[in-house]
Amino acid sequence: MSRRRGSITGNKTDGYQFCVDVGRVNGKRRRTRHRGFRTRAEAQIALNEVLGHQSDGTFIQPHKDRLGVYLEEWLEAIEKTVAPSTHSSYRQKVRLHVIPHLGDMRLADLDGMSFNRLYGGLLSDGRRDGTGGLAPRTVRYIHTILHRALKDAVRWGRLYRNPVDLADPPRQASLRDSDPSTWSAGEVLEFLEHCSAEGDRYLPLWGLLATTGMRRGESLGLRWSDLDLHAGVASIVQTVIAVDHRVEFSKPKTASGNRSINLDAETVRLLRRQKLGQTEERLLVGSGWANHDLVFTKPDGTPLHPERVSREFQRRIERINRDRQDDDKLTRIRLHDLRHTWATLAMQSGIPPKVVQERLGHSRISITLDIYSHVSPGMQQEAADLIASQIYAVGHHLGTNSAPQSL
Repeated sequence: MSRRRGSITGNKTDGYQFCVDVGRVNGKRRRTRHRGFRTRAEAQIALNEVLGHQSDGTFIQPHKDRLGVYLEEWLEAIEKTVAPSTHSSYRQKVRLHVIPHLGDMRLADLDGMSFNRLYGGLLSDGRRDGTGGLAPRTVRYIHTILHRALKDAVRWGRLYRNPVDLADPPRQASLRDSDPSTWSAGEVLEFLEHCSAEGDRYLPLWGLLATTGMRRGESLGLRWSDLDLHAGVASIVQTVIAVDHRVEFSKPKTASGNRSINLDAETVRLLRRQKLGQTEERLLVGSGWANHDLVFTKPDGTPLHPERVSREFQRRIERINRDRQDDDKLTRIRLHDLRHTWATLAMQSGIPPKVVQERLGHSRISITLDIYSHVSPGMQQEAADLIASQIYAVGHHLGTNSAPQSL
């Protein structure tokens, strides 16, 4: 291919790039160069795209904007189009993990290798406190943010193609380093009984989370008007989230998040106890009570901060384990792992995955089955034995109706 129409250089080790004429500026010949292609074929395809856009008049001149400047503009532009918690998360990840490393690069110079180096660095040494790398799931989330941001750059005429398409984020299969940490039913009961003996004001909250699989924000956003204690039903229509460490009310992210959950008799009893205790607190506080109709609040009626609730949960476990030998200690789990515990116990008990999905509020049953695939090996054997027992009589063997001979 002639230099005038474009050329491809590089090798398998360092990657490939193409250079192409994009016209003249002030009488001077101008070229653009794009790097980071893994194969010559990928570079050729990209070059052909540029030449095609030149031919039909839709070519976009390379932009001189720096990635850091563009990302700040992008965050401002999308603020009203996403949930506040989502925007806060995007902003935090971009400012902490992307701009310090790639912020000075021009949009036109970004390539797959640039992002691969970023991901590799974050995996090995990405924690801000210097204690190691970020989790693969976090790095993939950063990749998702960047892909969306630069997809918008293409749509807005800043780039002719999305360079993040050329990058290699951590594989989906490697995102879960191990199965979710969970408690047995006995450990859940042990934890709840210990909290009951201590008069823990959070006991009704721990009990609700353990017996329903609700998300933390869903339980903290639950209102008395969302509860029918007579029928034993909780309606999930509001959540509490933290945006820049501030507590805000929000709606479930998906339609499946809006759901009704049946409650067991013991959980209803704990919630009635919670209502009685809250009424007493409200009388003590008087006119200073912040009335949000919330089931779980601070003593003055204001919403509980989600992160504080998680810390309180950890403190309860630490107190239980303080004077115990290692082999007698409760497994240290996160508050969110109470949700995993409920789902695992449900699946092990033979509750249909569709029911588990609906109670958890997953948008697709495939999400439920993927997360709790670690539960299935034992269930597979139970399924095999159960169906076989319906087909064969006890002691029956095909062919001889006697014990099979060794082969």
